[in-house]
Amino acid sequence: MTSLQRREQLIEVGRSLFAAKGFEAVSVEEIAAHAKVSKPIVYEHFGGKEGLYAVIVDREMRALTGTLTAALDDPTVHPRQIVERTALALLTYIEENAEGFQVLVRDSPSTDPSGSFSSLMGDIAVRVEDILSETFKRQKLSAKGVPYYAQMLVGMTVFTGQYWADRPKVSKEQLAAYIVDLAWHGLSRLDSKPQLFFEGAKARKEAERRAKRESDSGSLDSDQTSSAQSDPEHATGEDSGLQNMSSGAQVTQHSAESGDEVLRFEQETEHND
Repeated sequence: MTSLQRREQLIEVGRSLFAAKGFEAVSVEEIAAHAKVSKPIVYEHFGGKEGLYAVIVDREMRALTGTLTAALDDPTVHPRQIVERTALALLTYIEENAEGFQVLVRDSPSTDPSGSFSSLMGDIAVRVEDILSETFKRQKLSAKGVPYYAQMLVGMTVFTGQYWADRPKVSKEQLAAYIVDLAWHGLSRLDSKPQLFFEGAKARKEAERRAKRESDSGSLDSDQTSSAQSDPEHATGEDSGLQNMSSGAQVTQHSAESGDEVLRFEQETEHND
């Protein structure tokens, strides 16, 4: 092999090992053994497994960044198309670069946070934030929650992609449809002032006020019942009145039903004539 070919071979071997076992569990000896070279060859090209790992991560980061940036950088298309395109772009990268994605999402030994997968997702979230800000302005929604919504969208897509990478039981198009269905219907129905209905301090206070109103209403009903029981004649009169109202309602309903029957009969007779 030429020096360049050997370098590419070591990168491929290292990517497979790091994806399967993680950085800490892989040794230079193991890399050399899988590449069928001596340890000095690995040191010669990369200075050790740290150097090899850094090259692999840099390549994958650049590939994924280019893929996602291209999906996001077209403000002329419909917002839903941006969501669809970005979800599908990430899933396509995962499908075509399974080992590289596994390397990225594993714990990184790098001391440079700017070169980590989380920093890449942070950069993507900032781009999504810019897109959401413009949309929120047009819809007259508060921009206060935009940074959080951006993190939610990116996190939901990335973590779902990680789950799918280990369990690819549906196609990437179907999974993208699931992601977009949840994300888009959520985005299209955002409240201008979202709030918790059942949990939280405000919800608890409202529940307490509702319980108090029901308690007060129950006390009032109890007082009225006690008053009726203490005045039998009054209670009997009320009962009689209720019975008369009920009887009157029944008569009225019966009369209405009879009238309907007469009307139907007359209409049928006219039709037969």
